[in-house]
Amino acid sequence: MSRPEVTTNKTRILLSDGREFVYYDDRPGLDRTAPDRRGLELHQPKSEIRYDPILEDWVIVAAHRQTRTNLPKASECPLCPTLQGSEYLSEIPADDYHVVAFENRFPSLGGSSGGVEVIEGTVHTKPGVGRCEVVCFTSDHGSSFVKLPKERLRTLAAAWVDRTLEMSKYPGVEQVFVFENRGAEIGATLDHPHGQIYGYPFVTSRTARALASAERWQKAHGGCLFCAIVSEESQKRIRVVRETEHFVAFVPAAPRFPYEVHVYPRRHVPDLPALTEIELDELMALQVDLLERFFRLFDKPIPYMSCWHQAPVRVGRDLHHLSLQLISPQRAPNTLKFFASSESGMHAYTMDVLPEAIATRLRDI
Repeated sequence: MSRPEVTTNKTRILLSDGREFVYYDDRPGLDRTAPDRRGLELHQPKSEIRYDPILEDWVIVAAHRQTRTNLPKASECPLCPTLQGSEYLSEIPADDYHVVAFENRFPSLGGSSGGVEVIEGTVHTKPGVGRCEVVCFTSDHGSSFVKLPKERLRTLAAAWVDRTLEMSKYPGVEQVFVFENRGAEIGATLDHPHGQIYGYPFVTSRTARALASAERWQKAHGGCLFCAIVSEESQKRIRVVRETEHFVAFVPAAPRFPYEVHVYPRRHVPDLPALTEIELDELMALQVDLLERFFRLFDKPIPYMSCWHQAPVRVGRDLHHLSLQLISPQRAPNTLKFFASSESGMHAYTMDVLPEAIATRLRDI
């Protein structure tokens, strides 16, 4: 079984400030040659990463992001297409599109970071190399991920696969993270249906801890820790929300959010590019189904985050197991879960509802 073929439906251009921009179309033969007419200055953001020696973690410092666009009115949305005759020129040169991916104008990482690595006592600073991209799911400002037709979901999946492969080749990138933030309540600054992809210049602390746990499990029990969890959840079915031929979706036994579902392929694979076309189609449909269940909880769309956990580029690839984490801080119709002192200060999380009860509600809704 083959992966989605995207090369014939892929068109690469450069924006006026030198940023890379890629169209991914549902079908070949569309004209994507419209130029960016804004005449922007050369894109030269600067960021750095600083090491926390206490928690052994890297923190990104990107001061230029303070001026990024924040919840503009629909007529000035930078992710809408640039309509013919309109005075407003967006990030998208064409007057229509299917899926696009491009370098973020206000990236946390990447650009011409400059600088050198500096270690002064306990302070360790490096240039913030890496990559940050925006991925727009549709030209329709009023749409959303759950409203995408099957052919668009397939194009989006192909774009995620292609961007993961491409970003993994960029100098300094150690891990590729595909994600979506939906809703102003969790800090999304644009309403247009879109996600992002980060190419980190380090392996994130969450992934490093997961790999360390997987390595200890393998030494003690043999096999894959993630596979063991998937098998146990599927057999007990206490916290399972949905199962398909190739995937299992369940509420974890120890969640951190009011509503949290993990989706794992039954097959041990490290990342999105390792999935077949059949698996990708099945997975995208399953993600839509789960998000629709989230929305039915309170009879309205609720804020959520979709996090694709992929193996690092160079380390731990045999240990890691691809997963999708769907999370929402909505705990009641008009109430959000806030991570206050215990969670934010001590990383000691409290759940107000039994995970098994959450699974039952999501399964039956």
